[in-house]
Amino acid sequence: MSEIKVNKISPRSGTEVTLGDSGDTFTIPSGATINNQGTATNFGATGAASWTTTVKTNSDSGFTATAGEGYFLNTTAGTISVNLPAGSAGAVVAFKDYAKTWDTNAVTLVQNGSDKIGGSTVNATLNTEGSAVTLVFIDSTQGWLVTDDGLQSSASTAQYVAATGGTVTTCGNFKTHVFTGAGTFCVSSAGNASGSNSVDYLVVAGGGGGGGYGGSGGGGGGFRLSNSTCMPGPETSPLATPSGLPVTVTGYPVTVGAGGTVGFGNPGSPGCGCAQPGGVSTFAGSSTITSAGGAGGKGYNAVGGPGGSGSGGRGGPSPGGTSTYPGGTGNVPVVSPPQGTNGGSGWDGRSINTQGGGGGGAGATGGNAGPAVGGNGGVGSFVVQAAFAGCNGTPGPVGSTKYFSGGAGGGSDANPATAGTGGSGGGGAGSVVSGNGVSGTANTGGGGGGGSGSPAPGVAGGVGGSGIVLIRYKFQN
Repeated sequence: MSEIKVNKISPRSGTEVTLGDSGDTFTIPSGATINNQGTATNFGATGAASWTTTVKTNSDSGFTATAGEGYFLNTTAGTISVNLPAGSAGAVVAFKDYAKTWDTNAVTLVQNGSDKIGGSTVNATLNTEGSAVTLVFIDSTQGWLVTDDGLQSSASTAQYVAATGGTVTTCGNFKTHVFTGAGTFCVSSAGNASGSNSVDYLVVAGGGGGGGYGGSGGGGGGFRLSNSTCMPGPETSPLATPSGLPVTVTGYPVTVGAGGTVGFGNPGSPGCGCAQPGGVSTFAGSSTITSAGGAGGKGYNAVGGPGGSGSGGRGGPSPGGTSTYPGGTGNVPVVSPPQGTNGGSGWDGRSINTQGGGGGGAGATGGNAGPAVGGNGGVGSFVVQAAFAGCNGTPGPVGSTKYFSGGAGGGSDANPATAGTGGSGGGGAGSVVSGNGVSGTANTGGGGGGGSGSPAPGVAGGVGGSGIVLIRYKFQN
């Protein structure tokens, strides 16, 4: 066998050197080393990565992996995001759970451009404690596939919903996005059935303003709730529908209704002192969820108005005897389960002047007014505090719950008199003796309380409370 000993082989012309002919075999003896300092192509993948022993932590989150390398990832201090390299057939990357914390703080594998992961166009999640995952780029159809154990679930694509928008709170395995004003719920991962692929919602409209001059209470804003992932039991609102909304990777607009403005009293003018209804709240998901604003409270000689919940009626003149004006109709427009209830009737006995009925709440109708007594606002409805509402809403009579969409109390034009109380869920109280009605609580959808009118006719009802939108989903197991 002949032997050639040289220190360097260079092309005589051009830039390429060819070793041997087709069918030839070149043997690298045991103990020899090939030191590649350039680019090696067409060698095919070995399915193995060269491991980097410098451990990556949360402070390295967002780094870009290099094809052919493996990384030890320590998520003890928080989650880590890894940008995958540009895919080329046979490229290999690998990852190992260094501290067995991926189940607590997961690793997100971020696509490179249009490269897929397991045939999916969304990012992947590594959340199995202690696992090691090797991925090989196959082609544009499947992209990166897990090859170390043959379980594609080791890098689960879109297993859970992931989204941004509003103020985000976390409770256990669930996240809640709180919107107190207009915004967008932006879904970046639509999830799947093995994790989560739908969201729950609470959509509360603005409460109606309170009427003036012995005016009626404003109705609570419309209350619409789903409860597919919340804990069932005695603290589950009877108004909750058991199915949430499926989501896709897109942005969903959210609007939050303002509270209705007040009515000012002025005796002797039919319909005066009438307040404005609350604003509409919406969550434009796969099916748009719309909650109607609470009806505005009424003034002199007026029937209660319709809305998410109806406002109270207000008494009017009646030569001799008494007169009543009915409260307004709730659940307008009609939805099932109902978003609210009717308001209470007003009262006028002439000799004792006029009293406003209470506004309806999501959970109960407004109370009727009587001699020298304004009607009480109807109680709102509730959600589980820990699982959904968090710090939002107001306390109420049922367990560890928070209430929304309470009706407001009616005012009284008598002196002495008793004003109607506001219902749980942010409803404001009515007033007596020249007082203004109490405004509904912000971001509860509570109605504004009815104003007094005696002896000064220029007093006002209370402003309705603004609405709120909560969106909740499971983000881990």
